[in-house]
Amino acid sequence: MTDSGSIPTLGRLRWLCRRGTSELDTLLGDWLEQDYPDSSNVEKMAFSELLEVSDPDLWDWLIGRHVPPRADWKELIDAIRTHHSL
Repeated sequence: MTDSGSIPTLGRLRWLCRRGTSELDTLLGDWLEQDYPDSSNVEKMAFSELLEVSDPDLWDWLIGRHVPPRADWKELIDAIRTHHSL
């Protein structure tokens, strides 16, 4: 969990993007490397919070089986999906 609203370091986020499957690793890691640097601080915080979600939930959201409960997470999931044309 993030510490009192601080954004984790890029190295920490890279570690958190390493998930239980190579598919999640790729989807999250690619977005981190390519889109994260140009994101707003609000988006960066939302992404770090998104990485605290369980792998099955992330996967269901990314493949469109379910919708994330938060609007900011939905925007990120949509961006990741668009980036990879899922």
